[in-house]
Amino acid sequence: MVDAGGEVGSLTERFTCAARVPHMLTFMSHTPRRQFGTLATAMVTPFFPDGTIDLDSAVRLAKKLVDDGCDTLCLSGTTGESPTTHQPEKNALTQAVKEAVGDRAFILAGAGSNDTAHAVRIAEGAQAHGADGLLVVAPYYNRPSQAGLRAHVRSIAEASDLPIMLYDIPGRTGLAFSDETLDLLAEHPRICAVKDATGNVEQGVERLRRTGLEYYSGDDGLNFAWLTGGASGCVSVAAHVAGRKYREMIDLLDGGRVWEARELSFSLRPLVNAMMGKGQGAVMAKYAVYLQGLIDSPTMRLPLVPASDEEIARLRAVMLDLGLIERADA
Repeated sequence: MVDAGGEVGSLTERFTCAARVPHMLTFMSHTPRRQFGTLATAMVTPFFPDGTIDLDSAVRLAKKLVDDGCDTLCLSGTTGESPTTHQPEKNALTQAVKEAVGDRAFILAGAGSNDTAHAVRIAEGAQAHGADGLLVVAPYYNRPSQAGLRAHVRSIAEASDLPIMLYDIPGRTGLAFSDETLDLLAEHPRICAVKDATGNVEQGVERLRRTGLEYYSGDDGLNFAWLTGGASGCVSVAAHVAGRKYREMIDLLDGGRVWEARELSFSLRPLVNAMMGKGQGAVMAKYAVYLQGLIDSPTMRLPLVPASDEEIARLRAVMLDLGLIERADA
């Protein structure tokens, strides 16, 4: 794990938010605090063809992602099909992956629900089975007031000892975190970060400087923009297959080699478009790691359906061009 000074720190040291400082910069350092790591993969949940969870494939995938440079694994998020996986499955996945990677990666477990009591149970289960932190999304569909949103998040924060990363994705939830809500939630000692998928980098940069919360890009197409704006890292879908390249990009930026990082980021745009453009991200990410042989089946649970032949052909072509898979006739 990398702390603000570039040193390796234990997971335990990152469990409670450190004192926040102006502009998210630590004393005598130009690197933002990173208690949730720098490169997280929003990991898919592998299933057998009959739809049951495949923990062996999950462990194999998790180990590969960490080997590729991911220092955080986000389990049971939307890309992990959290709406259609159940509490015992989430717990089993968290425990299996934690046991497999140990302290090599921070385990960020999704605790999202539009039923606060359910979200609390998910959070409690995640902590009991080895999670290091929680990802908490705004309640979707029932769209509470900002006061209700704050009460929802605080209830989850009080249910465990784990640090929390908020997930702001109003395009899916129909409910954005307001400035006032973020200011107030930032006062809680365990609410430490935001995964921002609003598409508004300018707004996010202002918020991270004002609140002291760590910010993480939640949109692969904006990773470079977020990181140069002061974000601590990114929660990526494309890192399923491009983890080494994103690790290199982050390291280049940390070393002040901005133009090289920009070119590397640009080279990944075809992959980001193939995975997150016309297709559904969770579907395309699962098929991408299936093409690499990391999971045994690309099975999805309804209402998600398999990728189309056109989507698969486009993804395969991009992965071949980037050297992420080998040609069948090679």
